[in-house]
Amino acid sequence: MLGIGPYPIDGEEDPDLINARKETITEMPGTSYFSSADSFAMIRGGHIDLSVLGAMEVDEEGRIANWMIPGKMVKGMGGAMDLVASARRVVVAMEHTTREGAPKILKKCTLPLTGARVVDTIVTEMAYIRVTPTGLVLEEIAPRLTPEDVQKATEAALLSSPHLKTMEC
Repeated sequence: MLGIGPYPIDGEEDPDLINARKETITEMPGTSYFSSADSFAMIRGGHIDLSVLGAMEVDEEGRIANWMIPGKMVKGMGGAMDLVASARRVVVAMEHTTREGAPKILKKCTLPLTGARVVDTIVTEMAYIRVTPTGLVLEEIAPRLTPEDVQKATEAALLSSPHLKTMEC
């Protein structure tokens, strides 16, 4: 489905319209539907410019782990591996730390990888970070945070951009 709208209003859910997380969704005007085969043809054919995914872990070399925790029941990896391998640009949008406060941006991923050296940008509630061959570059930080605050919540070393700025809310 291309053209996903906002979450539905309580009581107006259509159980046939769900996203990959099994959440009910709505359509936007002009929404189009296509088969899984067509979806993968678009992805594998190199027709995707940008892929935005969540992650459980990302590391300083742009590796991403977002599909499995060992020992947990997994129904399948879905299309994440295809998306990170085929998209021209990969952005990870995630929370900066786990519920327990442990870093999710690591020196090296510990979970099974979805892709290696594929992430271009990491966006969290704390920071906007660019993945470069020389390391992770802190480009923007959330209001009222310092680069030191962000580094404390990050296992991997962060390089501060000479143009470091505060995120606009």
